[in-house]
Amino acid sequence: MKTVSLVLGSGGARGLAHIGVIKWLEEHHYEIKSISGCSIGSLIGGVYAAGKLDVLEGWMRSLSKVDVVTLLDISWGESGFFKGDKIINKLVDLIGYTRIEDLEIPFTAVSADVLGEKEVWINSGSLFKAIRASISLPLFFTPVEYNGVKLIDGGVLNPVPIAPTFNDSTDLTIAVNLGGPMIKVKNNRVKNPIEESEQSIQASIRILIKNLQETGNKVPSNSWGIYEVLDKAFDAMQSTIGRQKIAAYPPDIEVLIARNACGTLEFERTAEDRFRL
Repeated sequence: MKTVSLVLGSGGARGLAHIGVIKWLEEHHYEIKSISGCSIGSLIGGVYAAGKLDVLEGWMRSLSKVDVVTLLDISWGESGFFKGDKIINKLVDLIGYTRIEDLEIPFTAVSADVLGEKEVWINSGSLFKAIRASISLPLFFTPVEYNGVKLIDGGVLNPVPIAPTFNDSTDLTIAVNLGGPMIKVKNNRVKNPIEESEQSIQASIRILIKNLQETGNKVPSNSWGIYEVLDKAFDAMQSTIGRQKIAAYPPDIEVLIARNACGTLEFERTAEDRFRL
């Protein structure tokens, strides 16, 4: 049985493919000995290391578009649209409070200290606080204060975090890069993954705004345009940085997932077989 250091990259709902990769490795008798994850990769990898991936997958397979929207808790501050508390609380309810030191597999969640201009590797303490820091997409989620430092999504500096695995004594390093080349669709037109992401986000936001208005709350009408611009910039930045990181520190095997495999928030598509290898 070959041993694996598994690197799970950032990329929103495209990270559903991480579940497929993990299951393929298990089915083909590879032993995952360590995990380094960024953003959605930290969520999937951390829960797998806790031995609860089937629980997470079962819940995600049940999600509808409305369910996804109801998990977004509005933040009325200026540092992010959503607080992320509802998502994390739901995950703790599903998985249970877990410390990284107690995981079955060594795990590192990668976040970013933007003011300090450096990556932050979290490999101790609360698992879901580490995950919450790693998924803090700028402007979308509010930053997380960790040891006196405000952290945001690790994809800002390293969307495919191979470096935490350098000292591993494993047979293979396998990296799952969610920023792969776009795939063609049936009408022979290459879709822009940003367009798909925006459509998903805008549909979700319309439902959210309608619900908020029904309860008497108001959302500034121009706020979402700001997010769309940022989303475009962030996706392009991650793809570029990811290629650079892979070129500088190539893994033994790179699994590429097309950037237009699904929209950023299309977590309701978890049940589709296309996300299994």
